[in-house]
Amino acid sequence: MHDLYVIGGVEGFTPQIGCLVSMLNYVRHTTLQAVASLEPDQLDYMPDAQSNSIGALLSHIAAAEVGYQAATFHERELSAQENDEWGSAFALGDRSRQEIRGHDLAYYLARLEQVRAVTLQQLRGLDDAWLEAESTFGNGQRINNYFKWFHVLGHEINHRGQIRWLRTRAR
Repeated sequence: MHDLYVIGGVEGFTPQIGCLVSMLNYVRHTTLQAVASLEPDQLDYMPDAQSNSIGALLSHIAAAEVGYQAATFHERELSAQENDEWGSAFALGDRSRQEIRGHDLAYYLARLEQVRAVTLQQLRGLDDAWLEAESTFGNGQRINNYFKWFHVLGHEINHRGQIRWLRTRAR
């Protein structure tokens, strides 16, 4: 925790992967702060019929990371089993509003931690050249693994903002 505000090397990782891990650690820390001590009714709160709950957003953050694990570590789409497990969290919307409810905070935190443990385990076995490895997506746009994981960070930050907004209303 004393290095939370330092983007830099992390023991057990190559230099650039260590920088990525330090950013992942900071973003997750602030997400956890945003949901600290929430009760199930707060985690399920939706201000209107089109909203997603805090619980659904936490599940979505974990699901997106699972998707990027498959894409970057294994160079594949999600398996049928992964789609079954994470489908409503990926999609958000009507399905998640019905399926992702009634859990306590420990449930969501455990899922986030399990997914992150896999990410860190995989990153430990990779080198900085892996971050630079390129592929294409969409209309042939070049993309590298570093950008993909930068996107994971931005994605969580975006949803953390939604979580903070929802928290102020879910009292």
